[in-house]
Amino acid sequence: MEKFKKLGMIVTSSVLSFGMFSSIADASTTVNGQPEKVRIQVAATDTVVTKEELIRKFREMFPNQFDFLANSDFQVSTAHIFPEDETVRYDLFFTKTINGKRIYGNVGFVGEELMIESFSYNPPNVTEALFPAKVSKEEAKKIAEDFMTKSLDGKDYQLETDTFNYYPQQILTEPIRYSFTFAGTKNKVSIADKRMEVSVLGNGEIVSFYKMSPQSGSATYDDVNQIKDEKEILTKVKENLAVDLNYQINYDYQTGDRKVELVYRPTAKLQGIEAATGKWMTSNGYATDFPGKTKIELITTNPLPVKQDGVTVEEAKKIAERFLAFDSEKIKLKIESIQEMENYNGQEIINVYYTYQYGNGSTGASLEINKHTGEVIQFYDVKNHLLTEIGENAKNELTITEKEALNQATTYLKKWVPSYLHNYAMPIEEPYFDERMGSYQFAFPRIMNGIVVMGEQIHVGISADGTLNSLSVNYQEMENWPSSDDIISEQEAITTFEEALSLKLTYMKHGENIKENHYDLLYLPVFNEEPFSYVNASTGEWNNLFSGKDSVNVSHPWAEEELNYLINAKVLDVKDVKSFDADAAISKGEALKVLMNSLTYFYYGGGYYYGQENTNQTFDNIDPKHPLYQEIERAVETGIIKSDTKTFDVDATITREELSVWMIRVMGLEQAAKDGSIFKLGFEDADKVQSANAGYVAMASSMGLIKPEQNQFNPDRDVTYAELAVSTIRLAHAIAESGRGLRY
Repeated sequence: MEKFKKLGMIVTSSVLSFGMFSSIADASTTVNGQPEKVRIQVAATDTVVTKEELIRKFREMFPNQFDFLANSDFQVSTAHIFPEDETVRYDLFFTKTINGKRIYGNVGFVGEELMIESFSYNPPNVTEALFPAKVSKEEAKKIAEDFMTKSLDGKDYQLETDTFNYYPQQILTEPIRYSFTFAGTKNKVSIADKRMEVSVLGNGEIVSFYKMSPQSGSATYDDVNQIKDEKEILTKVKENLAVDLNYQINYDYQTGDRKVELVYRPTAKLQGIEAATGKWMTSNGYATDFPGKTKIELITTNPLPVKQDGVTVEEAKKIAERFLAFDSEKIKLKIESIQEMENYNGQEIINVYYTYQYGNGSTGASLEINKHTGEVIQFYDVKNHLLTEIGENAKNELTITEKEALNQATTYLKKWVPSYLHNYAMPIEEPYFDERMGSYQFAFPRIMNGIVVMGEQIHVGISADGTLNSLSVNYQEMENWPSSDDIISEQEAITTFEEALSLKLTYMKHGENIKENHYDLLYLPVFNEEPFSYVNASTGEWNNLFSGKDSVNVSHPWAEEELNYLINAKVLDVKDVKSFDADAAISKGEALKVLMNSLTYFYYGGGYYYGQENTNQTFDNIDPKHPLYQEIERAVETGIIKSDTKTFDVDATITREELSVWMIRVMGLEQAAKDGSIFKLGFEDADKVQSANAGYVAMASSMGLIKPEQNQFNPDRDVTYAELAVSTIRLAHAIAESGRGLRY
């Protein structure tokens, strides 16, 4: 292991999506969302790794593909480790502008051998990857499998079941991306912590991969021939199956809207079954009896007063100084910067960035303070790392019991975040004990109407000596919480889960076997053949956190493919597929909505984002409560429609001539189109085109956005849903080819 000095620390979200490498345990009521990983920057190591060495490793994996990059196009970030894994990692970045198009990428290296564990790349030309993609999903799978086997040493890996919907919720100028997950195997059984994901663009290019790096060294495995029969275990699970009723907050990343729904999930106590013995897996080992439900007990039944009724930046600084005080003459605390902002939960906070300075080094981190209550809601302690750096012993020797640690955690909560506590309960799951770090990790779930709110916990870490190791408050302000009066019964939910239950045999490290590098054989429950399925308590129907609803299909003689793509990509909103008429005229409001939803990222550059407050009102009849308000205001801001009238008729139909004007404005070519005298329309019905719009029509036709039919442009004919779908796809390709607006 390399020796190093720690320079700083930043808190980052895991690069893995929550759904990539998880068992049913990860979908428990108190573990939902994307976990944060603490990254500790390394100032220096005994082994000097140069940029040139990293570049050479990178080029070995991708021979000739990146020859257009010079060494000067690359940058290296500071080496880093994670608290739970002190293997040194390095990041290599590259960026370059080619023919006006910016390309960029990053490569992650791990360990002394500088193994590439991650790669992400934005290529300059993705036109062939747009819908309809050059490469099908089956062809992309073959490309991913070949790359995984040849370049990632994946000969013992197998493709995992694809649980993601083919249709992405993305803008049309964004390329089709196929992602495939592969699992390492032993005795033809998948291994939980040996995973890799490979992404292929619709043009066949490998643009990203991630390969998990489990503990090195020789591992041992349970004997696959010494296990209980799957049918026997399946019967046992069904006999003990229980469900939890939870509130789930769903976030729409396109609109910024948050909505609460009631859902049934299998109890979080059901994590897995040891295949050899039939014992139940728990957080702290294996149990003969199935764990019972934990009674919900609020931390405090009555609201406690806030820590402080509002804080200024200067007051926040003083709070941070008291909170972060370090009793050591060798270490000096320095507040580097203070920023008022809104966090990901929508709370107004004051973020305090600080460093501990010692000798020739320093370690930096940040904490969050609720601006309205003065309470510390995000904190991670780096003191143990600092003690090691200055030659003092870190306090990792366990001196308190689990019960004492829980009492300490509750005491700290009442001291630092009192105003939240009447909304949270005592832990209902077993705490996680990090033996290496010598700390207990507790999760206090949020409760609303006596029901657990998924993903909304207060996480508290207690060090071996009883000091506060970490604190994280997850709390979202929500107004509408659905009632549990009109939902399916618990027994109905259990029956639904029983019918959808299957078992997956998996190798997994658990409990004491983690440090011994031994893999147990476990039967993991899978419901509805998807790892993140749940039952909507109101409807009794299956849903999935990531896949969305099943694909919708409509029929049409020449625009079927385009229509279905737009519908399933959430660009075109069709309420009733059976009654939908693709040959009906589309209104201006709906047409504008399709265009704006197709090109959202393109217009983010104009300065408007969903979730931002927008107080403009351009038209008298389109106020902020209007369902098309956001689309119309963005269209005005970007010049697609003009604000020279008092009203905008969203219900009026749009003609082919009017759509031509909109599309040329989208392309940023209005100045050229305005000079109609330089264009000559060769259509037989050219006289029907308004002279002021001749340039727009000529350009839209010549670019293939709106094509004439038998030398007739039909400028005054209403545009249909089918025509708009086809023209919008063409517009997306034109934008990509021009290099404008590509964001991903």
